[in-house]
Amino acid sequence: IERPPGDTAGCTFCHTSSEERCSTCHQRHQLDPKVARRAEQCKTCHWGKDHRDWEAYDIGLHGVVYQVNKWKPEQFDFSKKLSDADYVGPTCQYCHMRGGHHNVQRFGTVYTSMGMSMADRGAPIWNEKRDRWVSVCDDCHSPRFAREQLQALDEAVKDAGLKYRETFKVAEDLLVDGVLDPMPKDLCPDWSGQHLWSLKIGAYHDGEAYGGKTGESGEFRMSNCTDVERLCFESVGYFQTYIYKGMAHGSWNDATYSDGSFGMDRWLVNVKQNASRARRLATLEKKVGITWQPEEFWKTGEWLDELTGPYIVKNHPGKTIFDLCPDPGWLDTHHAPAEEV
Repeated sequence: IERPPGDTAGCTFCHTSSEERCSTCHQRHQLDPKVARRAEQCKTCHWGKDHRDWEAYDIGLHGVVYQVNKWKPEQFDFSKKLSDADYVGPTCQYCHMRGGHHNVQRFGTVYTSMGMSMADRGAPIWNEKRDRWVSVCDDCHSPRFAREQLQALDEAVKDAGLKYRETFKVAEDLLVDGVLDPMPKDLCPDWSGQHLWSLKIGAYHDGEAYGGKTGESGEFRMSNCTDVERLCFESVGYFQTYIYKGMAHGSWNDATYSDGSFGMDRWLVNVKQNASRARRLATLEKKVGITWQPEEFWKTGEWLDELTGPYIVKNHPGKTIFDLCPDPGWLDTHHAPAEEV
């Protein structure tokens, strides 16, 4: 949301105008439960590179069953309440709003951040979620089968995490060694009005090299940053979520060669190649006595001036977004008790 309104129209459509309103799913001019029970109703918001729910469902086993049978009332009778549904295959609503429960998170993710970070699978909140996940699957499958699918999901996410950490380590080493071009100090201020490294996520990277105070996060941005940082963002923000969403929805091609595992492999190699070139170039520049100055376009420009960071620096010198919004809700890391979720 720190970008110009034209850039964020697709974000704000779902996250402000539509989120948590009855008319989002029931449609304002119909308000018909039969419409809200169809899987397509979720498609408007739940699709795209970083939350690939619809695509994973649609081309997965369950989605195919739905698409070829959805016009047959004997297979999908949408006049029945969800608590009475006996569909030939699951819809989004059947699994995530099982029995007509309107708290979608109750039957939601078994990992944090859409699969981008590992969860302690022994912790009570995650154990409870996983047991609830299995309880939905065993409407049609055996509990053993459901837990095998969870184990397969675990292994896929674990493998993705290995590539994730290696990719980020390459970028981190470039920053610490001062050969990331441009360095954070050479960019326009980020969303906080500071020059934090874009991959400084919370307390995971602390120290002067990363900028910011303990616990402050970078923007995790994919624009106005080095190609290495953008590739890191896409590797975890796009490809790793493909893996998680694909495995969770029975769409294994999404999790592998449709820019899932294969995408993470490709971006890891690209990051390594970029790092190798940067280090060789820095060595040559040092040998011949060149002191490189980053181009001015990294700091200013009509487009960059529209961002939140430069606005804060210009209009509130010496302040950051943490001073102006001391308790911003989107930074709240408190998790609701398991029984509420």
